[in-house]
Amino acid sequence: MKIFIMRHGEAEHFALSDAQRALTERGQSDSIAVARACNEQGTKSFDRVFVSSYLRAQQTWQAIAPYFDAKQVDTSDDITPYGDSEQVYEFLKAVSEIDDIDSILVVSHLPLVGYLTAEFVADLAPPMFPTSGLTYIEFDAIGEQGNIVWSLHP
Repeated sequence: MKIFIMRHGEAEHFALSDAQRALTERGQSDSIAVARACNEQGTKSFDRVFVSSYLRAQQTWQAIAPYFDAKQVDTSDDITPYGDSEQVYEFLKAVSEIDDIDSILVVSHLPLVGYLTAEFVADLAPPMFPTSGLTYIEFDAIGEQGNIVWSLHP
């Protein structure tokens, strides 16, 4: 299974709440640059996309969506900054098995993206993701072992 984990683009520092922080112009352009680089690596579609309900993640997906064919897109309150990486990991494994999914994109936040990456790749310290950073993990669901294939950032 192919797992793609992306941190949202650069966001404004202030808003009425953390959930309402909007993407900056740089955040949008950096995210688009990463989407284009992902296309150049050969990735042009996802079976499922899960996007955090926070505004900056939603806007990141809106910016990059034209570069990908996504069969199904879901908004999730479980992948906000302090989501439980173990629960998200178990959920993504279950979804892939039930729906026979080959590729999943998750658009989320620090610290969750780092912890989630470490759930899929054993013995990996949770990596820091730059804004608009994207990591591709090839995951063997049977052996429950993943390897980072590549990472992209603006």
